[in-house]
Amino acid sequence: MTTPPPRGDGDDKAQHSIGQLLADASRDLSSLLRQEVQLAKAELRQEVRTAGTAGGMVLTAVVAALLTLLFLSHALWWGLSNVMDQGWAALIVAALWAAVGVFSGLRARKQLSAIRTLAKTKQTAQEIPGALRGR
Repeated sequence: MTTPPPRGDGDDKAQHSIGQLLADASRDLSSLLRQEVQLAKAELRQEVRTAGTAGGMVLTAVVAALLTLLFLSHALWWGLSNVMDQGWAALIVAALWAAVGVFSGLRARKQLSAIRTLAKTKQTAQEIPGALRGR
């Protein structure tokens, strides 16, 4: 006949005191939070790297588009100068770009004035004190 293990065995979690269980839970939670923060940092580094690469590509595309517009404008100026004086041809191309700039600026201003920054967040944030008071 074998004897049962002693009741106060340290390996049996059911026998630990509440304080020991709380300490274990606190340590496990702390470890879990540290691991989550490390994971978030690693993901953020990867996202920043990807965003940086995409930003470089966008910058390259913008420079290419600007150079294309420059050369197309020069070609239009040159083409118009075949039928009129170069000064007038340059003035026509400049006026064309001025019209494009004014039109784009007015549209952008209209769209920017329509933006309501964080409207719903502001509304719910104003409702929080009343909700806490039970209203």
